[in-house]
Amino acid sequence: MKPSSFEYHAPETVEEAVELLTQFGDNAKILAGGQSLVPMLALRLTAFEHLVDLRRIDGLDGIDRRDGTVRVGAKVTESAVERSAAMAEAASLVTRSTPHIGHFQIRNRGTLCGSIAHADPAAEYPAVAVALGAEMEVVSRRGPRTVSAADFFKGFWTTDIGADELLIAVTFPLWNGRCGFGFQEFARRHGDFAISGAAIGIEADADDRITRCAIALMGMGAIPERARAGESAVLRSKIGEVSAKELGRIAVSELDSVPSDMHGSAAYRKRIGAAMVERAWNEALIEVTNG
Repeated sequence: MKPSSFEYHAPETVEEAVELLTQFGDNAKILAGGQSLVPMLALRLTAFEHLVDLRRIDGLDGIDRRDGTVRVGAKVTESAVERSAAMAEAASLVTRSTPHIGHFQIRNRGTLCGSIAHADPAAEYPAVAVALGAEMEVVSRRGPRTVSAADFFKGFWTTDIGADELLIAVTFPLWNGRCGFGFQEFARRHGDFAISGAAIGIEADADDRITRCAIALMGMGAIPERARAGESAVLRSKIGEVSAKELGRIAVSELDSVPSDMHGSAAYRKRIGAAMVERAWNEALIEVTNG
């Protein structure tokens, strides 16, 4: 199939892009990497009268580490994230989740910000953003604003971005101290959308007690889910006292809207989710222990 007809726009500044979004509202859609949007247009799962391409806009393609954060611009591709030494050092959870995204051809075109703006609950970057406490930089004619990852995702393919707003960057805070990270997902084939997955970050003190824990689940609801019960269960515990299997069970126990579909029932997804938490925890534990 071919997409419905649309008018193509290629602004050269952020201000021009924002003016187009203000003018056309819900009839316009941002085009960054296009790895989610273009197939949906081609299959006529969606249609827009105007596409606003970001590729000619300068200043949106950097990965910058500053002031205890690492900032990723809207044009930065997933393959650039995967290769970035700054990202690997500052936010390794982002780096290690990236190879799970599709195949390298997709990562060569797809962007980190585009994936987050698309807000697929089975996608890797939204879950990682939630786990790390990322912040989204959004601009409109009214000016800039910042939205936390916890408030950004509103539902399936739905975010806090308004029709006249543009996501220009995502900023990930650096975790300092003795930290470890783990990312695991299960898909029927590499490159397929994940049935379930988990992104975990932990921090421990000199006495091996866990002082910080973040667990985000993907594919378990309409948005990436924070496993608050699981996080609370391990705080102040000694590293060696935590049962990864029990943590997995606790992490999914509070979920009450897990979807059932052709790929598996809700009960199946919860079993897989618990197993992914267990594996991601063990991965993070190795890093924090060796660190």
